[in-house]
Amino acid sequence: MNIQDIRKSPLFQGLTDDELQQLMDMAEPVSLRAGELLIRQGDTGDSAYVLTKGEFEIQKQSGQSIIKIDMRNAGDVVGEMALLARTPRSASVISKTDSEALRIPQEAFEKLLSSSSKAAMAVLHWVMARLNQNEALLHQQEKMAALGTLSAGLAHELNNPAAAAQRSASELNKSLLKWQSLTHQIESAAFNANQTEWLNDFMQEAARRFESPLKLEALEKIELTDQLEAWLEANGIESAWELAPVMVNFGWNIETLEKLKGTAFFNLTIQWLGTGCLTMGLLSEIQLTTERLSKIVHAMKSYTYLDQAPLLEVDVHEGLENTLVIMQHKLKQGVIIKREYSPDLPHIEAYASELNQVWTNIIDNAIDAMKGRGEITLRTNLEDNHVAVEIIDNGPGIPENIQARISEPFFTTKPPGSGTGLGLHISHDIIVNRHHGQLLVESKFGETKFKVILPVRITKS
Repeated sequence: MNIQDIRKSPLFQGLTDDELQQLMDMAEPVSLRAGELLIRQGDTGDSAYVLTKGEFEIQKQSGQSIIKIDMRNAGDVVGEMALLARTPRSASVISKTDSEALRIPQEAFEKLLSSSSKAAMAVLHWVMARLNQNEALLHQQEKMAALGTLSAGLAHELNNPAAAAQRSASELNKSLLKWQSLTHQIESAAFNANQTEWLNDFMQEAARRFESPLKLEALEKIELTDQLEAWLEANGIESAWELAPVMVNFGWNIETLEKLKGTAFFNLTIQWLGTGCLTMGLLSEIQLTTERLSKIVHAMKSYTYLDQAPLLEVDVHEGLENTLVIMQHKLKQGVIIKREYSPDLPHIEAYASELNQVWTNIIDNAIDAMKGRGEITLRTNLEDNHVAVEIIDNGPGIPENIQARISEPFFTTKPPGSGTGLGLHISHDIIVNRHHGQLLVESKFGETKFKVILPVRITKS
């Protein structure tokens, strides 16, 4: 190794031969095989290295991940920033080939700087260039991190509606086959009973109702469903719990169904009607979930202009109920929903689709915490001109030592591959930053409560 090997580095190009020779006399040559460490992250920055032969990779340990930052070759200097700042190494340097370097200890570097103003200026220019390079690299890493976070969050948010649409499509196939079979049965029964004219009128009325489902307030729908389910069970109708909600959606109630009791095939008529409502309900679910997918994709496209998204008058109860519809496939495994809705809850100003993401994330986490079996209470109240929504599960609770971390990005208690750690981080951002509200959590064994507090009107700062 000679003076010309050191002069390859821009850091030392302005030095005289005597200055370079003085540096070499105090330096120590280092030889490495491929895969060996030249610098270890976290070690004391007590020397710099001039790379004279081979290729080196700079790596940074972040949590459990190793990030490859850059490649360095002959003529580059590494480790000088930690040496000058007298700080621990911020990254590791690994030899990728059989390589050589020259170790310049701290005393040699300090002696060079104190004895030569030209050397001090050269180092200053080098440090400024390295800072600019590091700043540009940092900006690029921030962009990539933001893109990675956005991509992971998008995949997380697309998963629930996509799974719901797939489930609804599968159930729709079964429902259509059953409805087709019931249609043949009821037509044959009507023909044998000489009631084909009545059946034709009845089917035309059903078709009109299928075209115009009702838009009911959440509390009204719950009350009508409970009444109809009890009536169906009292009249010996199977699967009343499944048929009642969808029949209510299309305007069928106790009064209209009582008129069907006079037919000779009452039970068959109710089954045909209920299955038809179920089929139309599944079609509505598919439409709802695909619209949700479309909105998420649209939000992705307009991400840069997110603050221009329209504010809407939102019925919080309707948003919660829509979320339950989309998540029905997970709820029916053994989750009981208790509703304690305030009857005088006002509509609020909100970004509706984003708010539904929050309900989905919290309820989905509650279901997972209870392993698909338990009780979730949805409670709403008006508190000081703010709407408060509480989502409470009776699962095992969140350990106290991690409660403060649950909104951190990528923090998750789920097994690897089961969660991204973004759901609550996204929810916190939507509630706090987008809606100027609060997202609070209280947890103990047997009760975890997420409380969302939202202003009735958003005041933009």
